Amino acid sequence: MPGIYLAALIVSFAGIAILDARFRLVFADAPIRTIAATLIGVGFFLVWDAAGIINEIFLKGESTLFIGVDLAPDLPLEEPVFLAFLCYLSLVVWSAVMRALERRSRAGDPS
Repeated sequence: MPGIYLAALIVSFAGIAILDARFRLVFADAPIRTIAATLIGVGFFLVWDAAGIINEIFLKGESTLFIGVDLAPDLPLEEPVFLAFLCYLSLVVWSAVMRALERRSRAGDPS
């Protein structure tokens, strides 16, 4: 079914955004910094992908799950969406872990 992978990415992205908003992890505290970090990460990984594609390390396999739109040879439309999801997820997880560690250290602090 074409587009199911893109739909899954968008639903997953929305789920992480809801968790982020609910617990005020990254976007609520620093929206510009969050967007910038995500875009820088996507840019970095797109350059990485381009290098891999040029050297024929990364090849797009055939799948009925892709929507069928290629941004470049062997670079499906879903790739930058996945990279944005990956970068944003990393920011949210990092913030959640740091918050949990901070709470844990405060709970163990007798003062």
